[in-house]
Amino acid sequence: MLNMAVLLSGSGRTLDNFHERIDKGTLAGKIQVVVGNVKDVLGLKKAEKYGYPAFYAKDNAEINRILADYTIDIVCLAGYLKLYTPPPSLSRAVINIHPALIPSFCGEGFYGHHVHEAVKAKGCTVSGCTVHFANDKYDEGPIILQKCVELGYDDGIDTIAAKVFAIECEAFPEAINRVDERGIDFFWKRVGR
Repeated sequence: MLNMAVLLSGSGRTLDNFHERIDKGTLAGKIQVVVGNVKDVLGLKKAEKYGYPAFYAKDNAEINRILADYTIDIVCLAGYLKLYTPPPSLSRAVINIHPALIPSFCGEGFYGHHVHEAVKAKGCTVSGCTVHFANDKYDEGPIILQKCVELGYDDGIDTIAAKVFAIECEAFPEAINRVDERGIDFFWKRVGR
């Protein structure tokens, strides 16, 4: 079982998913702390409602000061929209989910609807999500898991977003479970980094 810190910037939909799966016993993790980089964001209110310690922190240094008070195995970026720089002890333990199949439609500026708009503009017939370890560049760490979803020719941006989010709700917990089973180092060694 992994001790998790959750970083978020928005409504906390991924936090909801984690919480539900922990309650059901299908996620091999325990949320120790939730940190948001937007003051009074809905995700922090949800964290408090669920009984998790919840904090606002404006930058990496503040986040890392908060995390130092908890036993953390992994940091999950759950709709966290800034580049996070962890302390050295967690440098290989940050997990992100990206709403596309990396290496397509990723990197700086590719998040949320920007990704789905680019997928639609290219006429893609599939999209999906990628759960990966994060490093010091956007969307470049070792991939843990990818899931694909079929797109209709007439799917609009909101439909694409909904299809991808539905598959994200499966992929992120499954990836955390794989990290719990295999260990963090397995994924970093797998790609020779």
